[in-house]
Order: sequence, then C-alpha cells, then structure tokens
Amino acid sequence: MEAKAVAKYVRVSPRKARRTIDLIRGKDIGQALGILKNTPNKPSKIIEKVLNSAIANAENNHDMLVDDLYVSECYVDEGPTMKRFRPRAMGQASPINKRTSHVTVILEEKKEG
Repeated sequence: MEAKAVAKYVRVSPRKARRTIDLIRGKDIGQALGILKNTPNKPSKIIEKVLNSAIANAENNHDMLVDDLYVSECYVDEGPTMKRFRPRAMGQASPINKRTSHVTVILEEKKEG
C-alpha cells in the first residue's frame, strides 16, 4: 500500500527543487523531516509540507503505521512557465521565465522479512 501527496503549480524552479528532493529519496520519515528542517532554502519548506500531507494521508486514509513509513518515490515535474518581460536600455525588453513545479511524494511501509 502506498500513500501519495502532490503539490501543483508551486512557484519554485524545478531545477532547484530537484536538488532538495534528491536528499530525501529512500529515507525514513523522521530522517527526511530532519533533513528538510535543516536545509535553508525555499523548496525545502514546500517539500516538507507535501511530505507532511503524505504522512497524514497514510495515517488517516490508509491506516498505515507512521513509524514504518519511508519515502519510496519523490520527484519534481515542470509546470507551466509564466513569461514576463523586463524593460532594458534603448526601448528593448528581455524575457524573464517564472517557472513552476509539480512536487510528488509517495510513501510506503517497510516490508519486514
């Protein structure tokens, strides 16, 4: 059985979020939360919220034991890019891409044996 949580259209670059999410893949829940709390960047706060949501889903919807959970899969997909322009010299403009992400965290129970 697996529990899943997804955050869509998060205003953080997928490239930066992937650097943070790679830290928790395959880790126990306590260890993953500890890593995210001590990582000082914006994606870590967002990923921590998604992880807490997945834990709540596992506990309430699937009757899983929280102590036995680990992060089996986690990934960041690219969402739509908001295109903006910055005025530059001599009446020109340069593009600014404000990227968004879809963050997915999937938890499973450890198999004993």
